[in-house]
Amino acid sequence: MSPERLAALLAEVSAGTLTPAAALEQLRHFPSEQLPFASLDHHRALRQGQPEVIFCAGKTVEQVVTIAERLVAASGSFLGTRATAEQAAALQAAFPGIEWHPMARTVFLPGEPRLESTGKGTVLVVCAGTSDLPVAEEAAVVAEAFGNRVDRMVDVGVAGLHRLMAQGGRLREAAVVIVVAGMEGALPSVVGGLVGVPVIAVPTSVGYGASFGGIAALLGMLNSCAAGVTVVNIDNGFGAAAAATRINHQVP
Repeated sequence: MSPERLAALLAEVSAGTLTPAAALEQLRHFPSEQLPFASLDHHRALRQGQPEVIFCAGKTVEQVVTIAERLVAASGSFLGTRATAEQAAALQAAFPGIEWHPMARTVFLPGEPRLESTGKGTVLVVCAGTSDLPVAEEAAVVAEAFGNRVDRMVDVGVAGLHRLMAQGGRLREAAVVIVVAGMEGALPSVVGGLVGVPVIAVPTSVGYGASFGGIAALLGMLNSCAAGVTVVNIDNGFGAAAAATRINHQVP
């Protein structure tokens, strides 16, 4: 349950338009709800500012749909990551307003009214190569769902550094930069040397044999000589978006 939804519920009780018993029924599974295969954390949005998200990988279609139904009952919306086309089709049948992003592998049902962009500035998602787009799009879609203004910069890897340098203005305007790269993972160091805002580096599993499924990029990013670069796990666009959201929503 979001802070806005809880505040509206309490306001209705205070105004006498909703009985305490009816409000209690809506809060029956607050802060958590136990299912046979999951324990849902309905308190997370109040506690952390971001709701619980469905990690669809490894779950059956039925499990994903059931979890989504319970999240919608509690908050009116849900976000799922790493969804398959089969899971997305089942969710689309259950929730006609769902937004399915095949590239990002995300499913998102916006609340009513839709969450506005409330961050201090723009989260810029910089993608090294087209092959890195699935991870970059996951980061971008999740950041948007979490209430950020998002800008995208694609295919600006170090093999053609002039492509990045031509976008200097957009880099300088961002409040947080997420940099997604595979291969040797050099792009976050370059970006980190150009901007004065937090840079979140996301290594991807894109690359030839010696990239070791993203380990080479991960180690390169961890060893960045640029100050202010932090690193999340391989292919973890979601984690980068969650961190960027907290940075972008910090009270000055």
